[in-house]
Amino acid sequence: MNILKIYQKYHLPENLQLHMLRVASCAMLIMDNWSGPEIDERAIIRVSLLHDVGNILKIPEDFSKDEGFLKLRKKYFEKYGTNDHELNLEIGKLEGLSEKEMTILDGKRSRKNEETLESKSYERKICAYCDQRVAPNGVVGIKERLEDAKVRYKNKPLSVWSDEKKANRLIECSLAIEKQIMQFCDLKPEAINDDTIAPYIENLKKYEMGE
Repeated sequence: MNILKIYQKYHLPENLQLHMLRVASCAMLIMDNWSGPEIDERAIIRVSLLHDVGNILKIPEDFSKDEGFLKLRKKYFEKYGTNDHELNLEIGKLEGLSEKEMTILDGKRSRKNEETLESKSYERKICAYCDQRVAPNGVVGIKERLEDAKVRYKNKPLSVWSDEKKANRLIECSLAIEKQIMQFCDLKPEAINDDTIAPYIENLKKYEMGE
């Protein structure tokens, strides 16, 4: 199924759709300039395009008057509460992600940056890194993005970003992951930006998840 039709099926708001398209576009730009170990490009794209579908649980109920969105959100909220990651995994399975892709989806979260840094999977590293480069309004530097996360989530007790020491360690790991990726990429980090990923976004809107 076309990725935009999948987004429509889950009544995703445009800003959430664009976030996932941007993340996948950052990954495609990296892959087009990749000279490192062999990587599963299909897995990276598919995971990136679906990685935050569960964020519908974070959207306030009064955000939309779309009855389809409200009905779907209510159904998932009753099952998962605010656990968007578990919903990401469920939808990933429903949309046909393979076992390997599900492992990447589960492991790429920023809270697992230490494990990602030690991982041998460059698919996981690229998915994690690209997600952490995309802020709500577009692509930014990795340190800027995660310092912002510290501010936004510092008052949420269950968030890893609420602990200054842990948050700083996660940022250190993310910067180290960036170095791991860039040693095999004919790009500098600043070359990954809104302008350079724009053509990829338009192409990804035609992406068929079943192919």
